[in-house]
Amino acid sequence: MKYNHKENKSEFLFQIDIPDFVSTVIKLLKKKGFDAFIVGGAVRDALMARKAIDWDITTNAGVHEIQSVFKDIRQFSLKHETVTLVHARRPYEVTTMKGEIGKTRDIYSDLSHRDFTLNAMAYDEEKSIVIDPHGGANDLRTKIIKAVNSPGDRFMEDPLRMLRAVRIAGELEFVIDKDTVDGVGAFASSLASVSVERIRDELLKIILCRNPSNLLDLLRTTGLIKYFLPELLEGYGMEQNSWHRYTVFKHTLETIENVPSNHVLRLAALLHDIGKPRVREKVNGEYHFYNHDSISSSMAKDIMERLRFSREEIRKVTTLISLHMIDYSKAWKDAAVRRLIRRAGRENIDELLTLRKADIIAHGLHDDKLELIAHLEQRIEQMKKNNISVDITDLAIDGKKVMDVLKLEPGREVGKILGMLLELVTDNPELNLEEKLIDILIKYRQNPV
Repeated sequence: MKYNHKENKSEFLFQIDIPDFVSTVIKLLKKKGFDAFIVGGAVRDALMARKAIDWDITTNAGVHEIQSVFKDIRQFSLKHETVTLVHARRPYEVTTMKGEIGKTRDIYSDLSHRDFTLNAMAYDEEKSIVIDPHGGANDLRTKIIKAVNSPGDRFMEDPLRMLRAVRIAGELEFVIDKDTVDGVGAFASSLASVSVERIRDELLKIILCRNPSNLLDLLRTTGLIKYFLPELLEGYGMEQNSWHRYTVFKHTLETIENVPSNHVLRLAALLHDIGKPRVREKVNGEYHFYNHDSISSSMAKDIMERLRFSREEIRKVTTLISLHMIDYSKAWKDAAVRRLIRRAGRENIDELLTLRKADIIAHGLHDDKLELIAHLEQRIEQMKKNNISVDITDLAIDGKKVMDVLKLEPGREVGKILGMLLELVTDNPELNLEEKLIDILIKYRQNPV
């Protein structure tokens, strides 16, 4: 960090390079007689010598006054006391200063109601000073996340801040101070009042962090996770079998650490064994988890629907989970490999193999299955180069040609026949020529099955 100031001083000189549009917004507000400051993440990022992503401005103008000042700029207002200005396709939030109802609001009252000290700093462009009444700059230096004043007060203002503490700790690789962690534990139940969409968005940011396992365990120890993903706790402390070194919960954390920071893969890793506690049974002294891939896929669908994920996200994640127990051997025929690609989808097969490798690594034991998956990868790569047919759209004829040859009307029968042709081509790729498929259709017409 390149700034210098006395440790407890609430203001210090610092130069922040501000985008022209942000500077214009501040000047227009001041021209109308209002105060205006840059707040939040932009100030924090500048002090950390990081590129700012969000530029937020706070002012003592009310929402209607803000809207009036910027009536010639595209804007919308979805959040309470916030107007979002749109410039060059980027959003810039202008928010009325926070404070007690009925009392005068100024920059100090605003900062006292922000979530954490590292976000409770403001920048006065005109004077080139950072206003830091809560010691946020010092907490940045010591890499501490600390609630402003009373953790309980801050969390009751917005319970989502408890998840944000975990997320910011992960993104910045900081530590949450003890009083703030204790506050999360004490007020965790209030998270139940937060919309699932806001929780979902924070969960995604958390699992995309560099070390998501530590953050997920923190969600467990603070009690937060039981208010939006209680199913994950069912595997905590649950032993598996001789093929696994870790408990179900620990295995999940190890798996998520071993997939890339891709939200579909991280979600699939998080939920891939979610059904194991529901199916565990002991047979001849050994625990087994029969059909857990199918149960986990079904539970993942319910969980993701509850958290309002999109249909496409749910489809991709549940497909990966349902197929993740790839029991490959070198004896597989090419047709079996093509069927796996077909079931996963050409667009998902690489992610499926990545998930399976992470799952095997997370067993915590030496496992020759990794070598087998590597062998399977090689076979699949070779098939891709040879333009394998794994989808109806890969067939040399389409539904229209089927209808012309068989004199059929559009309907389910056409799809059924295309599926039959795809099965034949999966076993015998050399059949995927128009003349050969038409010949098969003619024989089918003469002797339908």
